[in-house]
Amino acid sequence: MVERTTASAGANGKTVTAQRPDEIRNVALVGHSGSGKTTLVEALAVATGAVVRAGRVEDGTSVSDYDDIEQRQHRSVQLSVVPMAWDGRKINLLDTPGYADFVGELRAGLRGADAALFVLSAAAGVEGVSGPTLALWEECASVGMPRAIVLTHLDTARADFEEMTETCRDILGGGQSESILPLHLPVYGDKGADGHRPVIGLIDLLTQHVYDYSAGSHTETPASREQLALMAQARDRLIEGIIAGSEDETLMDRYIGGEEIDLETLETDLERAVARGSFHPVLIAAPPPEGARQGLGTVEILDLVTRGFPTPAEHPVSAIGVNGRSAPLVCDPGAPLAAEIIRTASDPYVGRMSVVRVFSGTLRADDTVHVCGHRGGGTGTLDHDSDERIGAVSAPFGKQQRPLGHAIAGDIVCVTKLSRAETGDTLSAKDSPLLIEPWSMPDPLLPIAIRAHSKADEDKLSLGLARLVAEDPTVRLEQNPDTRQLVLWCLGEAHRDVALERLRARFGVQVDVTDHQVALRETFATTAVGRGRHVKQSGGHGQYAICEIEVEPLPNGSGIEFVDKVVGGVVPRQFIPSVEKGVRAQAARGISAGYPLVDVRVTLFEGKAHSVDSSDAAFQLAGGLALREAAAAARINLLEPVAEVRVVVSDDYVGQVLGDLSSRRGRVLGTEPVGSGRTAIRGEVPELELRRYAVDLRSLAHGAATFTRAYSRHESMPAPLADAIRAKNTG
Repeated sequence: MVERTTASAGANGKTVTAQRPDEIRNVALVGHSGSGKTTLVEALAVATGAVVRAGRVEDGTSVSDYDDIEQRQHRSVQLSVVPMAWDGRKINLLDTPGYADFVGELRAGLRGADAALFVLSAAAGVEGVSGPTLALWEECASVGMPRAIVLTHLDTARADFEEMTETCRDILGGGQSESILPLHLPVYGDKGADGHRPVIGLIDLLTQHVYDYSAGSHTETPASREQLALMAQARDRLIEGIIAGSEDETLMDRYIGGEEIDLETLETDLERAVARGSFHPVLIAAPPPEGARQGLGTVEILDLVTRGFPTPAEHPVSAIGVNGRSAPLVCDPGAPLAAEIIRTASDPYVGRMSVVRVFSGTLRADDTVHVCGHRGGGTGTLDHDSDERIGAVSAPFGKQQRPLGHAIAGDIVCVTKLSRAETGDTLSAKDSPLLIEPWSMPDPLLPIAIRAHSKADEDKLSLGLARLVAEDPTVRLEQNPDTRQLVLWCLGEAHRDVALERLRARFGVQVDVTDHQVALRETFATTAVGRGRHVKQSGGHGQYAICEIEVEPLPNGSGIEFVDKVVGGVVPRQFIPSVEKGVRAQAARGISAGYPLVDVRVTLFEGKAHSVDSSDAAFQLAGGLALREAAAAARINLLEPVAEVRVVVSDDYVGQVLGDLSSRRGRVLGTEPVGSGRTAIRGEVPELELRRYAVDLRSLAHGAATFTRAYSRHESMPAPLADAIRAKNTG
């Protein structure tokens, strides 16, 4: 073990602190829903003394479950930070949601972390490793983030340790199977009545020691002859993998030459290989027995985190200064302040609370800081750029906030009273403003049309939606000018439910969900002539206007073109703009099913006027009537928006996705392999068929697919579908 430093911790409400950045480890727990991340956080918190006993996720009593929605749903829906201390180091565990709808919270956890523990259920098999887990693994690999794998649920009947480690090597290893190897082998107990053998201990392949956890404590026991034989081959393979990952060529030559490598050298190389992100050890974990302090593998995981994972100083992040130049930040408490808000939440008593990762400098309570950032992670003009005074600085711990006077570079804390700051914003010294380069967030692709439930809700809706979007950058708000609907774009149905619940519970706004409408258009398919006659005599000033127009179709994207071909002054010059105004007003209202008319040329060629009774209003009405009469004599097409989509899917589900796109009236433009075992499919699909595609694709490909969409054009809708929509709108 390393020498104890000045980091301090305690249970029963005491605050975990660190005096230097090298005493801090920030670790995100990543994994599919139900893999046991939160249970592992509880087990590690008990082992370090951060809590006296573990809570229960299913009861909503876990230290990570501090949101009422989480307690009702019995699953994590947002990022939580649980600090603890081990071997003189402060460990900030960032427990991330495993459900795909909350990937925004997961990305925030990765932003705040310097390393990741991928928690995988051994009972889930291939399904737990492929799909979203593989995508996140590759995302971490692209930025060189160190990763380790923790296998859980080895005590279930379907679990197979050897098979699961091979699966991890095949899928996550990407052809480099020696980069993912177990540090320990499980020790099985006697068979129970159900024929299953529980895991009661670990064989440490490096030290060649056996540790018994059956009594809830980390107890060393002598290795049996069978265990020694079992570890021999696995140990040789592990040592070769560690040396290869550390790229210590001299040591490899010594090992191949038959020299016995001492344990201290191997542990040093292991730490180097893990910190470099080139070797990914596989560990084992299980919660402690009732009343016990140490769960299976907790000591080994904590040792790896404190000794093998990098310090914040080893995780470079860049910022843009006032001169527009980008430069890496220095993880030094004495440097200028640079911190980032990785998540935002609202507390009914405290107000807005921001979880902040400090990358440089020191953040102190009651300081005035400069806040700047881009909504949605853009890189153009700053959306907000101002000074704000922060309130209290505290260490988050479940529902508790433990007061701190300050937070040094490398730490993760909560701050209050940042009324305008949003997730992703940068906090910096007011006399030295900075902007940390934003991280990417997934585009929300599930539209939800909403409206206020009552007049009282209508008054609070704007404020509630603004706060919701500020808290969650994966929610996008749209006021659609074509359909006049207020649309929330979410990542999935679970994400939608949480967003609506937060509107109701946190912000006191009740909304109704309505059918999402797609912006359709109308156009002329054939040329037609129409006559508009508006003649009325009612005793006083009369109304007199007659105009004749020809309407002909134009290419897609042409809009409405108005042409004046009147000769002989049959329509006076001053009333020709009135006819155009009337035509355009009627086009905006629609002529067949109530959708805007586009892509036509309207030619005014004849008309009549009265010297006394003609007026601007009369010719506007006549222009609209003429367009309607022309529409009655022509064939009218409905135009629907078509999106260009790109689906990235596991090769196992390419056939299903192609068939589904065809059933949605889609056209496949091409396919190409991307990465290991995945294919990108490009196609064009009508947007009417994409309203629930975010949900349907996830179900179809078992979470092993993602897609993007972009508007391409409007094109004619099939006649039977168009007729059905007209009948619905006019019925």
